[in-house]
Amino acid sequence: MPKSAFPTGPELPHSGGLLAQRDVLGAIWAGPGKDDRDRDQGSDGQTGVATKTRTKTKKPSLYRVLLLNDDYTPMEFVILILEEVFNKSREDATRIMLSVHNQGVGECGVYPYEVAETKVTNVMDAARRNQHPLQCVMEKQ
Repeated sequence: MPKSAFPTGPELPHSGGLLAQRDVLGAIWAGPGKDDRDRDQGSDGQTGVATKTRTKTKKPSLYRVLLLNDDYTPMEFVILILEEVFNKSREDATRIMLSVHNQGVGECGVYPYEVAETKVTNVMDAARRNQHPLQCVMEKQ
């Protein structure tokens, strides 16, 4: 007779025959018994709360998106880019454009990597389509 994958009869640890096998299977199917529930409660009979610790997720790295000055891109185009791609107000867009013009660089915003990469690509594509040499880069914050 082929050997079963499950222990039977004398192979059960501390086996007392068929009766012991039923007791083991009964305990498995019945779940925790009264003794187990008593053990889970404190000595005063109150139920405790099980807590599970959460692993902390690492915040994504942030990247600054910068516009670089050039001598050919019109200021109005830079303002339009800031309004359309970066959702800046006219006032904020003008302030950033003046920073690009006067200091050579202006920060458009700080974003997670994928968002920053998409915004840089959108700016570069729009500049190329309009035949402007405007440069947009990202750097880790």
